Amino acid sequence: MADFFEIIELSNGDIGLRKADDTSEEMIVRIKFSEEARENLKNNHIEVAHAMIEAGVNKVSELSGLEFEQESIVTEPETPSIIH
Repeated sequence: MADFFEIIELSNGDIGLRKADDTSEEMIVRIKFSEEARENLKNNHIEVAHAMIEAGVNKVSELSGLEFEQESIVTEPETPSIIH
C-alpha cells in the first residue's frame, strides 16, 4: 500500500508536508516564504510550494529507484478546508 501525503498551510503561514494519516505537528518538509517573496508571488505561494515539494518527491523517488504516483500527494490545510 502506497503512503499518501498531504500539503498543509500551517497557522503561521508556512507550508508543510506530512503523511496523510499523521495528525502530529511534525512535518516531513516545511517551506517558509518571506513577506517579500509572498508579495512577489502575488499570493501564489501555495502553488509554488506544491511545485517545490513535488519536485523534491520526484527526486527522492528517482534516487531511490521507486516509482512516484502523482495522486499520492493531496493538499490540505491544517484546518479541515482544502487548499488544492
